[in-house]
Amino acid sequence: MVLPEDTVIGDLRVENGTITSIVAGGGLEALDGEHVIDGTGMHLLPGAIDPQVHFREPGQPDKEDLGSGSAAAVSGGVTSFLDMPNNNPAITDLKGMQMKLDSASATCVNNYGFFIGATPTNIAELQEAVGTPDAPVTIPGICGTKVFMGSSTGTLLVNEREALNTIFASIGGLIAVHAEDEDRLNERYPAYKDRTDMAAHAEWRDDETALLATKLAVELAETHNHRLHVLHLTSGLEADWLVGRTTMPSEAKGQTIITTEILPQHLTFNEVDVENEGVRLKMNPPIRYQEDLEILWRRLHDGTVQCIATDHAPHTLEAKAKGFPAAPSGMPGVETSLPVMLTHAKEGRCTIEDVVRWMSTNVADCYNMIGKGQLIAGYDGDLVLVDMEQEAVVEDQHAWTRVGWNPFRGKSLVGWPMVTVVGGVPVFERTEKTGVKGQLLVLPGETGGPIEMGPWN
Repeated sequence: MVLPEDTVIGDLRVENGTITSIVAGGGLEALDGEHVIDGTGMHLLPGAIDPQVHFREPGQPDKEDLGSGSAAAVSGGVTSFLDMPNNNPAITDLKGMQMKLDSASATCVNNYGFFIGATPTNIAELQEAVGTPDAPVTIPGICGTKVFMGSSTGTLLVNEREALNTIFASIGGLIAVHAEDEDRLNERYPAYKDRTDMAAHAEWRDDETALLATKLAVELAETHNHRLHVLHLTSGLEADWLVGRTTMPSEAKGQTIITTEILPQHLTFNEVDVENEGVRLKMNPPIRYQEDLEILWRRLHDGTVQCIATDHAPHTLEAKAKGFPAAPSGMPGVETSLPVMLTHAKEGRCTIEDVVRWMSTNVADCYNMIGKGQLIAGYDGDLVLVDMEQEAVVEDQHAWTRVGWNPFRGKSLVGWPMVTVVGGVPVFERTEKTGVKGQLLVLPGETGGPIEMGPWN
C-alpha cells in the first residue's frame, strides 16, 4: 500500500464508501458478507485523478461521451476526472453545467467535475457558477473556469488583454488556461500553412508562443491575487521560467497560488516519435523535442510542476487519416496514463510514490478536493490495484474509448490496473479470463458522484 508517509505491506478496509482501517503488516479479519480482494504481489494506490479530459459531451458522440469516457477512465485506474467545456454547444453558463452534471450522474461510473468556459462576454454567467473574488461559490462537481488564450473552438477564445483582465478581476474560484498566444500563432501561420510534414506543427506553435501566454496569465494572476492553473505544459522554456513561481496550494504562504501540469505524452514522446507516428501524435500545444522532455522531467521532480493530466481528446481514425495539416489535434489518454507513468517508474525515471503524488495526491491538493488522493482513514474509498510485474503491449483493439485507438500502441507497459474501486465498489477488473482489455463490473450511473471541492479565498 502506498501510504502518504511510507509504502508497506498490509490490509485496508472500506465501509460505506470510506476508508475505515489501514493496518500495516496485515491482520484484518473479513467481516460477514464482506467482499475481499487479494492483492498479494501487487500495489494498492489511491485512484488516479485526471484533471483534464475532453469527453466530448454534448455534441460529438462519435468521438466520446461522458459514459464511454468514464468507462475508459476506470479501465486505466482513473477514479475521478475533470472535463472541459469546449463542447457543441460550448458550456458557458450554469444551465449547461447542470446538463452535464445530470448526464454524468446517469452515465458515469467514477467521480466527476466540470469546468465552465469563459468567453469575452459571459462574466455574469461565470459569477453564477463560481462566484466573485470576495464571495466564491462552490457547487459540487464544478471545479473552475477554463480560459482558452489560443487555439479554441466556437466562442471560447479569449485572447485580448482587456477581456482577460476582466475575467481575472471579476470571478471567483480557480482559473485554468490553455496558454498559447493567438496573435503569434496568426502572425506565424503564413510561413507554415503550405507545409505537409508533421515537424511543421511544433515549429509553428513554438515555445515562445506558449511562453508569451503563460507570462500573461501569471502576470494577471499575480495582479489580482487569483488562483491560476496552467494546463498541459509542453516546453522547457516555460518550465524553466516558472521556477520559483509555482507552489502547492497546501504549502502556500501568502503568495498567489499558481500550479501547472504535464501530460504523459510530453514525458514520453519526442520529435522522432512524431515523425514516426505522424498525426496520431498531433495535439495542441504540440509534442516538442527531446530537450524539452528532459527539462519537463527535471521540473516535475523539483516541484515546479505539480501534477499530471492527460488532455484526453479523442478524434476518430477517419478524421486523423486526413493527414497533416488537415487532421484534428488531440488524442486519447485516460486508459494508459497510469501504466505509462508506472512504466517510467519501473525504468527508473521516477518512483511509484512519485507517480501517486503526481497523479493523485497533488491533483487533489491543486483543486482543493475533499477526501481524495490519499490512502488515509476517513478519505473516500477510491482505489486502484496495479500489477508492476505483468507486462502487456498497448493495442488499439483493447481500447475502451469510443474512437478505438491509443497513441501508445506497440509499447509494452506495466502497472495495469487489475481492480479499480470507486467509493468502495469494484467497478473494473482485469483477469486471465477477461484478458488485457478487462471488464466493467457496474452499470452506468451506479457508482461515482460529483467531486466536492473547497472554496478558494
